[in-house]
Amino acid sequence: MAKSKTLVPSILEAVKEIKKGKLKPLYYFSGDDSFGIDAAFKMLEQKVTPLLTSDFDREVLYSEGKTLPDILNSASAFPFGSSKKLVVVKESEKIKDKKSLLQYAASPPEFTILVFLHYGKISNPDSEVYKNLIESGFLFEAKELRGKNLVDWLVDYAESKGKILTEDNAQLLIDIAGENRNLIEAQLEKIVTFLGEEKEINHKAINEVTSALKEFSIFDLQNALAKKDKQNSLKIALKLIDGGVESTFIINMLAKYFMGLSRINELKEKNIPEQAAAGIVGTHPYFYKDYLKARLIYSDEKVFSAAKALFKADLLTKTTSSNPKNVIAILIAEILQ
Repeated sequence: MAKSKTLVPSILEAVKEIKKGKLKPLYYFSGDDSFGIDAAFKMLEQKVTPLLTSDFDREVLYSEGKTLPDILNSASAFPFGSSKKLVVVKESEKIKDKKSLLQYAASPPEFTILVFLHYGKISNPDSEVYKNLIESGFLFEAKELRGKNLVDWLVDYAESKGKILTEDNAQLLIDIAGENRNLIEAQLEKIVTFLGEEKEINHKAINEVTSALKEFSIFDLQNALAKKDKQNSLKIALKLIDGGVESTFIINMLAKYFMGLSRINELKEKNIPEQAAAGIVGTHPYFYKDYLKARLIYSDEKVFSAAKALFKADLLTKTTSSNPKNVIAILIAEILQ
């Protein structure tokens, strides 16, 4: 399949303009990041609501059972008593024929703000309709945030709640909660409540709240493996899976852990300060001492053996329908053999 040549603008561009109160008559929010779509729509709704003086001027439609011309007719009707009306179309990805959007987008009524929520990536952005929406500045894509972008978002989100969160501690929370922004947001909200008037979200608060929310974390598994405690390692890993943690997340986190262990001796030889070394191996400075202890137990040969076991487990997960618990149980046995 040929790669699309059409670049869909980021939903962050729309958010930036909405924050300033610059509203468009038409928005088509799409993408794999449902959190990003919902957050953008929530902000748009907050800006539009003061302009709506009648409940009749807020309409939520579902695409199923309705044709696009019906939806556009509703959007073209004058408001009941407000200067604006808001029409929201959910499950827009289910609309098969979107050609009538071409005429609407060419001259959308200024009194209506029409919002399409399309959960999932647009498969054919090169098509006439989508290219037209892009050229008109109406189509935006929400992509899943990864790495530094996810950390930056979390730092900014904490700031919006009146809290200070360093990049190191943001990464710690991501490592514990995973990369799903809905889950991260839920964890952060609980931490904010836990802190009360305290301003800084530190590793202590993160650990106390997250440990209270779940029986075990990925760090408990790392610690058990660091001590070569096979029975406890297996128990924690299976509990994590029972608690909804995906086997791929466990494998990825352990791969990151053993990659970090592989660099410890090199960093010690170069006399790299612990704060900087922690960042290099990919852990929080608070946990670096645990890496030092684990490296005394795991030789270069054992670290390499663990890496091979992790590669095998990753391959099994991605290419077969093996039971996740069986994959993780074999992985732990091979790491600790």
